[in-house]
Amino acid sequence: MSRLEALMRPPAHAPVTADQTGITTAMFADRPPAATVLADFDATLNAPPYVTVAHQAAQPARTDRRPDTRGAVNVADRIRIAIAQTHVAADPAANGTAIRAAMRQAADGGARLVHFAEGALSGYAGAAKPHYAGWHIDWAPVAEQLAVTMALAGELGVWVVVGGNHRLTGDHWPHNSVWVINDSGDVVDRYDKRLLSHNEISGFYTPGEHVCTFAVDGFTFGCLLCIEVNFPELWMQQADLGVDCVLFSSFSEDPIFEIIARGHAATTGCWVSMAVPAQCAPAASSALIGPHGYLLRRAKSDGPDVVCVDLDRTDADLDIALNKARPWRAAARAGDIYATRRVTDARSLDRTHP
Repeated sequence: MSRLEALMRPPAHAPVTADQTGITTAMFADRPPAATVLADFDATLNAPPYVTVAHQAAQPARTDRRPDTRGAVNVADRIRIAIAQTHVAADPAANGTAIRAAMRQAADGGARLVHFAEGALSGYAGAAKPHYAGWHIDWAPVAEQLAVTMALAGELGVWVVVGGNHRLTGDHWPHNSVWVINDSGDVVDRYDKRLLSHNEISGFYTPGEHVCTFAVDGFTFGCLLCIEVNFPELWMQQADLGVDCVLFSSFSEDPIFEIIARGHAATTGCWVSMAVPAQCAPAASSALIGPHGYLLRRAKSDGPDVVCVDLDRTDADLDIALNKARPWRAAARAGDIYATRRVTDARSLDRTHP
């Protein structure tokens, strides 16, 4: 990682625009050209070739010189994600501080996407019913913390999937949601929990009605929330939509949720990222489950943690799950492979005699 210590003269086709603040054309007059600066910079590095990652000018200036591994690894074969296990309270400001610290740690670890628990930004009604009863709360801090989190996502160049209460209009109860923030700092989608618990639908939340999937670097992600682990049809829907990894955000201390999620991973052939709050970790901490149903990484069980882990399609241990079991099961569910092999046989039709 390098820091910007001096200016360099931009090429002729990239003039300084009139609306720049703090930097003027005159400041570049006696500066060396970009080619000279980068050549000198590369001379200080010892493992070329490298790639320059440029961040948009609206964000604080930052230049990363990272090893170019594109010749060795297909960019669509591997992606690094981070599972962030933060403490979740009813205080959006405290939650936001923890979220952004985890985002920075994840970015430093090379993650392209950071996944947080249910209610991570706003707090969750199921864990603090008296606080949220009637929804007589100040919504401004939720909006403020979301905006600051979005800005940091753009600055760091990472995707963020973070849970929170999404306010509706009038007397309508909010959605229990996860916001999907892209690496430019924009909310590109939101998943609203569709199948709510009895307590949620009786006094706190409005159910959603849409599926949320999105793509990052050749991998497709989907979102599900907490009690939705108990509905296999939602997980099969994710597989049918071509999801590679289900981002499963929860606020639960029931270890059976992990066991069920592992079963869904094994039967669908999807990775499952399970993010829970730090206070729920003693029962079953945040984890990445492989498409074979086995745990690949787990966060610690005694406090906040950030786990950076790769989804790797070339992992030999996942070959059967990804390249054999998943496509075979899809063909089996379609039924054609069996229809062509069925026969008309008297002993098959007679089911009452040995």
